[in-house]
Amino acid sequence: METRLESGHQLWVLTERGHKEAKQLLPKNARMSVLRKLQYDDSGEPVDGDGYDEHAAAVTSTAAVLTGAGYGTPLSWQAEIAHRLPYGYTQYADLTMRAPDAGVPAMLLEVDRVNEPVDDLTAKLRRYTDWFELLAPKADKDREKAARRQGAAVHDFRLWSRIYPATGREGYVPVAFVFTGKTAAQRESRMRRLEQAARRYFAGTPYPWAGFTAVDYHQAVPVVVTELERITADPAGAAGRVWRRLGRDEWQTLSEALDNPDGERLYRREEEQSRRRQAERKAAEREAQRPVCTRCGTKFTDERWQSVIQTSWRSPGDNLCGPCWKEDVDRAEAERAACREVEEAAVREAAEADAKKGRGLFGRRR
Repeated sequence: METRLESGHQLWVLTERGHKEAKQLLPKNARMSVLRKLQYDDSGEPVDGDGYDEHAAAVTSTAAVLTGAGYGTPLSWQAEIAHRLPYGYTQYADLTMRAPDAGVPAMLLEVDRVNEPVDDLTAKLRRYTDWFELLAPKADKDREKAARRQGAAVHDFRLWSRIYPATGREGYVPVAFVFTGKTAAQRESRMRRLEQAARRYFAGTPYPWAGFTAVDYHQAVPVVVTELERITADPAGAAGRVWRRLGRDEWQTLSEALDNPDGERLYRREEEQSRRRQAERKAAEREAQRPVCTRCGTKFTDERWQSVIQTSWRSPGDNLCGPCWKEDVDRAEAERAACREVEEAAVREAAEADAKKGRGLFGRRR
């Protein structure tokens, strides 16, 4: 059944019979929207407030252009998915996309016709953040608190990880705002205002260590924005460079926008560089402490230095390098050997003298 909106767009909707047939044809896990019967006035025109509006058309168009660009299939989309919060509010997503083959396991989309206050859009991000931080049933609160310091490990304790697949990137499930309507300048102004107001939810946290420029996105919501008009004007459609990650200036493909080149990967590189610098610093400090031979001025080898350190008593040779110390040891051994030879020679001479003396005395007595 076809209806025409005030903008001139045509909108096709299922009749009651078509709705029933679709339920039978589609997989059982496919979520069907609630049937809203189109009503007419006496002249045969659709009555106002029938539920089919410009926002619904924009949501449908968004799903269509993304599907056309290879992001999932018509069965990959769900509308008005509820995210219930403990303080009595339920945050509904206009669209939920699952396109793992395109590198986007899950993404929540909000379609805005530049008619909602920016504060309302910011509040949506706040509520999504609150929902992402909910603990899963029976999750250990103490372990969850400890895991916050371990990056992605914390998400194993969160409710969202039981409902949505792992994103393959740092942070929560990404949220996309698709703007349409009004003028290009108004849409651009809206995106900039949202960027300023919602920074706390998407910006991430710098690592606290000196020399690190990487950002910790594990507790942040990746937020991307685009325009339906920009998508339809690009030859590549939604697969083109029509997405902007809040916090960045350039327009990128969706995969590039969701990626975190300044996140975990940069952190690992900087961590390795930090370890290398620390090792070099320690090596330099150790080298500055390396003993120098007081005789020849040569630095101790590691082996000689270690042997001096391990000795439980000190000796005059401890300030000599290995060769000089060995030279002293060899000289001392030679001197001791010479002394032993002199002593042994003296003992032999004394013994010979005693022997001669005894033979002379015996001879006289005979």
